[in-house]
Amino acid sequence: MRRLVDAGRIREFMRRLGRAGHVPSRAYLTGGATAVLSGWRSSTVDIDLKLVPDRDELLRALPAIKEQLEVNVELASPDLFIPVSPGWEGRSASIGRYGAVQFFHFDFTAQALAKIERGHQRDAEDVRAMLERGLVTPDGLRSELDLVEPQLYRFPAIDAAALRRRVEDALRSGDSPTCF
Repeated sequence: MRRLVDAGRIREFMRRLGRAGHVPSRAYLTGGATAVLSGWRSSTVDIDLKLVPDRDELLRALPAIKEQLEVNVELASPDLFIPVSPGWEGRSASIGRYGAVQFFHFDFTAQALAKIERGHQRDAEDVRAMLERGLVTPDGLRSELDLVEPQLYRFPAIDAAALRRRVEDALRSGDSPTCF
């Protein structure tokens, strides 16, 4: 059984992954890791990340780091579940450099849109926290949806009209987050 992951363990994960790299790389944290490092959750069950590029030295280091820290690590990011608009890398907030790896939060708006599409209670709470902290804006969510909607055909499980309704529901939900 893996332990819950707090901010200290995420930072230790970043230090160890950074030491494993010998060539400059980027790692984009998403989901619970973003929530914990941004301060609206105290822990998460796993560390979700995207490596750019997928470097063998980093991928090979993950199993050992995962075992040493007793954490779950998933190669998961919004672009695996929804289309993301070009330039997401430039909209991703820097966390810091550890060794050869520069860490970022995956574009907050793309994260929020993916959470709205998934629609779990925890996702609703995360989107509300992002809105409250100004990490995403209603106009930004609507604009991102407008940009990616023509690419939704690449994700046949997503119903474009239903996603648009869920975005509007999320923006109307006020202070009490509910499932979308």
